[in-house]
Amino acid sequence: MMRRMAALVAACGCLVGAHTYAHHSFPGSYFEDRTITIQGELVQIVFRNPHSFVQVMVKEPNGSLVRYAGEWIGASELGRQGVTAATLKNGDFVVISGMPGRNPTDHRVRMTSLRRPKDGFDWKIPSDRMMN
Repeated sequence: MMRRMAALVAACGCLVGAHTYAHHSFPGSYFEDRTITIQGELVQIVFRNPHSFVQVMVKEPNGSLVRYAGEWIGASELGRQGVTAATLKNGDFVVISGMPGRNPTDHRVRMTSLRRPKDGFDWKIPSDRMMN
């Protein structure tokens, strides 16, 4: 019986460790001392936990279109702030500011603000979430 209990405890420890390992480090993924602003057409919204995501088609200075991934906070926290899965729609023109990804070819940004100029929708990351 003690062996089974020890095996169960060890298995649970491995599962918890795997979950912790899977959650990435923001400082390892994003330059937290830099800010970029992108603007373009919203082409995809993934409203989920632990992080929501938006995909935006951005026209680069050379005229090419680049798809950027904006990493957002989780759906639960967005819901508490009044943001729902229906708040944004594909085709919306948005302006996003945030921390750029460390790999410039990934075209990623950790969102700190999102604005939709046509109706004044404006979201900013809560100050207590900046370092999480």
